Amino acid sequence: MEKLKLAIIGQGRSGRDIHGSFLKSEHNDMFEVTAVVELDAERRQRALEEYPGCRVYEDYRELFTKEKVDVVVNATYSDEHYAITKDLLMHKFNVLVEKPMARTYYECSDLIRTAKENGVVLAVFQQSMMASFYVEMKKILATGKIGEIKQVSIRYSGLSRRWDWQTLQSKVGGSTYNTGPHPIIMGLDFLDFDKDTKVAFSRLDRALVSGDADDYAKIILTAPGKPVIDIEINSTDAYSDYKFKVQGSKGTYQTGARSYKMKYIPDGANPERPVIKEFLKKEDGLPAYCSEKLVTCEEEGKLGGFGFDVSSKAFYTSLYNTLTTGAPLAVTPEQAAQVISIIETVHAQNPMPVEY
Repeated sequence: MEKLKLAIIGQGRSGRDIHGSFLKSEHNDMFEVTAVVELDAERRQRALEEYPGCRVYEDYRELFTKEKVDVVVNATYSDEHYAITKDLLMHKFNVLVEKPMARTYYECSDLIRTAKENGVVLAVFQQSMMASFYVEMKKILATGKIGEIKQVSIRYSGLSRRWDWQTLQSKVGGSTYNTGPHPIIMGLDFLDFDKDTKVAFSRLDRALVSGDADDYAKIILTAPGKPVIDIEINSTDAYSDYKFKVQGSKGTYQTGARSYKMKYIPDGANPERPVIKEFLKKEDGLPAYCSEKLVTCEEEGKLGGFGFDVSSKAFYTSLYNTLTTGAPLAVTPEQAAQVISIIETVHAQNPMPVEY
C-alpha cells in the first residue's frame, strides 16, 4: 500500500494526541506525516522528533509554496476551522477538518461549495460514527429484537469542569460545539439525516465551566415518522452510566463504551391479550390491578476496540479510499453540516451573554 503524504496544522490535544497518535501508531499504514504546522516553537521542535523526516512551519500558508501533500489535517482552534479550511481548499488541497466543521451552516455550505469548485476532497473528522459501541449497537438493533425504535436517549455526560479556551464562545467553545457533534451526528443517523428534522426542545446553561460558553445542553430532535432523539451533555452528571439507551416497541438496548445489555419480549412468547372494557376484579370480587409477568429475554456483552484507535483507523481508511479510488466518504461533509445546523439552532434558541 502506497502511503499518502499528510500535513497536520496544530499540535494540541487533537492534532497531536488524537490524529498524531493514530498516524504514529502501528495501525496506520496509509499516511506519512511529512509536514507539521504549529505556532509554538517548543511544539514544532517536538514534532521534528515525533515525526521523523517531517518539516515544520510556523504559518500554514507556507504549505502553499513549500509542500506537495495529498491531504492536510486542520486541527486548529475551532474558531479558525472555517477560514483556514477555505484557504486550503482554494489552494487545491484536500482537507480533513476537525469538528466542529464551522460555526454556522452558511460557513459549512460555503466550504462544501468551495471544495467542489476546486475539485478537491473535504472531510470532517466525525469518527464517533465508527466507534465500536456504535457500530455494534446498530448491528444488534437491525435484528429487530427490541422492535420498532421509539426513543433514543444519548448521554455524553460526567462530573468535570473546564477553564480552557473550549469554555469561550469567542473561540466557538462550549459543550454543544465541542462535544455535541458526536451525539448529534449519531442522533441524526437514527433519523436518517432527514431534512425535516426539527429541534423540538433545547436548553443551554452553565454550571461548573469557567468561561461564558455552555457546559449543560439538552436537545430533543424529531422528524416525521422517526424516533424521538433525546441528547444530554452535562458536566454535573455524576451517575451517567450509559451513552445510549434505545427504547423499542418490544424492549430496551443500553450501551456504554465497553459493554451493553438488552432486555426484550421475544416474538410469540406473550400472546396478545384482548381488551377488557369492564373493571378488573380478583376471584373474591375485590379490585385487581392490570399486571402480568411477561416472558422476556436478556442479553449482555463486552465490546472490544475501545477508544480512538478503532474509530480513527476506520475513518482514515475511508478517507484513504476516497483519495485513492474515489470511494464515497463514510461520513459526508453534508452530514457534518447538518450537525452544525442543529447546533446553530440550539444557540439561537438559547442566547447566552458573551463575557470574554
